[in-house]
Amino acid sequence: MGKATGFMEYERVGNAEIPPLERIKNYNEFHLPLSEEERREQASRCMNCGVPFCQSGELFNGMVSGCPLHNMCPEFNDSLYLGFYDQALSRLLRTNNFPEFTSRVCPAPCEVACTCGLNDTSVTIKENENAIIEYGYAHGYMDAKVPSVRTGKKIAVVGSGPSGLACADQLNKRGHSVTVFERNSRPGGLLMYGIPNMKLEKSIVERKVTVMEEEGVEFRCGCDVGKDIKSKDLLKEFDRVILTCGASHPRDIKAPGREAKGIYFAVDYLTGVTKHLLGDKDADFVDAKGKNVVVIGGGDTGNDCVGSAIRQGAKSVIQLEMMPKPPVERLESNPWPEWPKVLKTDYGQQEAIAVFGEDPRIYETTVKEFHKDSKGNLKEIVTVDLSWEKDPKTGRMQMQIVKGSEKVRKAEIVLIAAGFLGSEDYVKKAFDIEETERTNIKTLERSYETTKKGVFAAGDCRRGQSLVVWAIYEGRQVAKEVDKDLMGYTNLI
Repeated sequence: MGKATGFMEYERVGNAEIPPLERIKNYNEFHLPLSEEERREQASRCMNCGVPFCQSGELFNGMVSGCPLHNMCPEFNDSLYLGFYDQALSRLLRTNNFPEFTSRVCPAPCEVACTCGLNDTSVTIKENENAIIEYGYAHGYMDAKVPSVRTGKKIAVVGSGPSGLACADQLNKRGHSVTVFERNSRPGGLLMYGIPNMKLEKSIVERKVTVMEEEGVEFRCGCDVGKDIKSKDLLKEFDRVILTCGASHPRDIKAPGREAKGIYFAVDYLTGVTKHLLGDKDADFVDAKGKNVVVIGGGDTGNDCVGSAIRQGAKSVIQLEMMPKPPVERLESNPWPEWPKVLKTDYGQQEAIAVFGEDPRIYETTVKEFHKDSKGNLKEIVTVDLSWEKDPKTGRMQMQIVKGSEKVRKAEIVLIAAGFLGSEDYVKKAFDIEETERTNIKTLERSYETTKKGVFAAGDCRRGQSLVVWAIYEGRQVAKEVDKDLMGYTNLI
C-alpha cells in the first residue's frame, strides 16, 4: 500500500498549527491542512508492512494499540496516495461512521501502532483520514442517502453521543425507523458539549446530524428518559431500546471545604462554555476571566479545561496531576507497539506555557483542603506532595502523602477532571437493570443485551469512560446484535 519507498523518501510532516498566542483569541480549530500534493506524499509513507498493526485494535499490556474500529489504514492511504479519493472514502467509511469526528479528537492509536514508527516516525494516518472525509463532504459524496426499503421496526436510542449516533446510523441504513432521545437541547452528547470547540467545531457535529435527519433518523431533544419519559412508555412504543447514555457520573474530590462556591466538575464547566458560545439560553456559564484557576486531573479533559480557561482570560492556570511526570522517551519496559507512556504536551499546556511562561502541570500533587472566604466563595487551596511507594506485602505501588509538603495556592475556580465512576443511576433504575461492580450497565455475557429483555446498552455506559473510537465500535456492534434480534439475521458489518 502506498509508495514502496515513500517512507524512505519523505519525512513525516504534520499539519501546521496557528501559534498559541494567536489561536487563544478565539475558540476556532487551529490546524492548517497541507496542500494536496503534500498530503499525498504523506500517504505514500505507508510502507505496505506485512502485518498492519495500525488496524489491529489489540490490547498490549492493558493498553489499546491500533484502531479499535479496525480502519483499513493501508488501503485508504494507498488510494489517497494514488489520488483515488472516492475509493479512499469508501474504504474509510466501511468501518467508521464518523471520520470527521475521529480525525479531530481521537488520540490516534493507529499511529502508535504504525510499523513505520518502530524505527522512524509514524504515518500521518489521522490527518490523512481528515483530508479524505473533508474531500467527501466538499464533493457531495456525503450527501444524504435515504434507505429505499423500511422494515417496519422501531428502535429507540437513549443518548446521542458517538455510540448512540453510530448505532442509530447503522440501524437506519438497515431500514429500521430510529428515534434518538437526547436530554440536552442539541444532539451530539459528548461530541457537542464535552469536547471544546477548538478541538471539534460544533458545525462539524451539526453537519453530520443534519445528514442523518435527512436520511430518516428522528432526534427528540430536551427529553430525559427516566425523568421526562417513563421507561414503560418507551418499551411500549418501540420494538427495542438501546441505552447509550454515557458514563456521566463524575468522580469527586472529598476534602474539607468542598462545599465552597467556585468548585465545578470539568464536563459541567466545558458544557457551559460550549452552550454560551452557541447562545443557548440554558447555559450554566462559568467565566474564568481574571480568576486563578486550578484544574485537578492531568488527562485530556483537564487539558481542555486549561485551554478553555486561558481563552476566557484567566489570571493563572495550574493543573494538578497525582501521577509522576512521564519520561520524554519510551522506557525499555514500554516497547512498541504498546501505547507510549511518555510526556505529551497538548494544546492547552502549550498555550499555558506561551501565556504564563511555564508548564501548568504540577506532578505528584493533590488537594488537601479548600478554603473559602466569609461569603462562602473559594479563595485558596492547600496542596500536598505525593510519593509512590511499593507495598512490601502486595507489591503494588501506593500513594503516600509527603509530610510537611503543604502549600497554599490562590484559587477562585477549581475544575475537577478526575474521571467518571459510571452511568447515571436514574436510568438504570428506570429500566430496572443491573449494574456492574464499577456501576456501569451490566450486559449478558458476550452480548450487548442488558438483564432486561429487549433493552440493550453500548458505549461508555456499558464499558466505562473510554475513547470516541471505542464508543463508535460499540455502537456498530450493538446495531448488529439488535438487527439480528429483530430480523433473524444481519448484513451489517
